[in-house]
Amino acid sequence: MKTLECIAQRRSVRRFTDQEVSNEQLKELMQAARYAPSWANTQCWEFIIVRDAAIKEQLAATLPEGNPARKAALSAPVLLVACGKLGSSGFYKGEVATSKGDNWYLYDVGLATQNISLAAHEMGLGSVILGLFDADAAGKILNLPDSVKVVTMMPLGVPAKESKAPPRKPLCEFVFSNKYEAAWVSEGEQNLCFIEDSM
Repeated sequence: MKTLECIAQRRSVRRFTDQEVSNEQLKELMQAARYAPSWANTQCWEFIIVRDAAIKEQLAATLPEGNPARKAALSAPVLLVACGKLGSSGFYKGEVATSKGDNWYLYDVGLATQNISLAAHEMGLGSVILGLFDADAAGKILNLPDSVKVVTMMPLGVPAKESKAPPRKPLCEFVFSNKYEAAWVSEGEQNLCFIEDSM
């Protein structure tokens, strides 16, 4: 599968079969995360692989009732919890080096989880990246030290059905040339709003 095809075909999956995710598959996914770019190669990400049903139930309870992802967290064979170590990403010589403060770890963990979601899709697995949950409560359930924060949870497994792609914005709505107010036009194109999705 070509990279751009994988990007275009990947979907957020919330319904899974009961087929297990093997340790070998998980190892490959962790390798995909390992090769994500990070600030000064700090690799601040850490992952907890949760298979235990009781722990998954506790973590699912940190999501609001009515959130469809709550069922996904319970039913997926694996609930992957992505965490970030504080005080490394976004720092230079022990001092915060970016206007984002100590929040650059969120970006780095996001890069790693994107690698995981794409690698999972290429392997025939599905995932969804969760954000609407009580991260502090999840951290307590997992006995995280204060220096490590939960960033996201990812239910992971074999998709129970194929999902359709939601509509995407045309390029003309979010791509600009030189300054914010100048819409970017690729060479030979009149208007990016009329370019069909070619991926």
